[in-house]
Amino acid sequence: MKSLEVLAMIGMAWIATATSAATGIIVGPSGTTYASAGLLCAVNPVSGMAPMIQAGLYNPRKNAGGTVWLNDAPVANVTFVSPDATVWLANGTNSVRVALNRRTADRYVFDATVTYPGQPNVCIPDTRTNTVSGETETSASGRSYATVTPGCAVNPLTGRAQPFINLFDNGSYLLNVSVNNVALTQLNGTTRTHTPVFLGAGLNVISAANASGTDNYVRDGAGGTCTLSQ
Repeated sequence: MKSLEVLAMIGMAWIATATSAATGIIVGPSGTTYASAGLLCAVNPVSGMAPMIQAGLYNPRKNAGGTVWLNDAPVANVTFVSPDATVWLANGTNSVRVALNRRTADRYVFDATVTYPGQPNVCIPDTRTNTVSGETETSASGRSYATVTPGCAVNPLTGRAQPFINLFDNGSYLLNVSVNNVALTQLNGTTRTHTPVFLGAGLNVISAANASGTDNYVRDGAGGTCTLSQ
């Protein structure tokens, strides 16, 4: 998790120290706003896995209201009825400000700097050590491999035609498979050697983990739907 620096603006800027570790948030020095204690990776409905935080009003009164800003641009209004906002972060340093009025505003700074050239965002793992040969991508560990180009089939869970890939156990490993941090199934190399993985819109992170480590694959699900062949 990236470091989180908190600054406050109540007439003048000062360092915020009020932290609620139990709930995973930081309360601004004004005592009226909050933000996530660190970056979160979640599924953006358009771009897929991406960094985000929650920010908004902390224990608001019924007449409370404010604006959430990202890098000096307003992104959401918050009120007593709807006190929370999801803020999707850009690559690099992000300034998130929750302003109640001109005099009361807390600013939270998040570092979403990517770690290697070409990384789409900080939530996408580095898979450059995987090996691609034709239509197969094999993990650096050799424990698993996946098809490269998505096919199209009806997802039995959604009833819609969606792009998918197949993930294979490359031995007798016990692999816990997840997609975008959501558990999918378990492969064991004997009775269950492979599984289809349906893709949502945007970038999808497919993981196969066991006690020795985690294999990662990244696939673009485009719009999250596809057209079946006639």
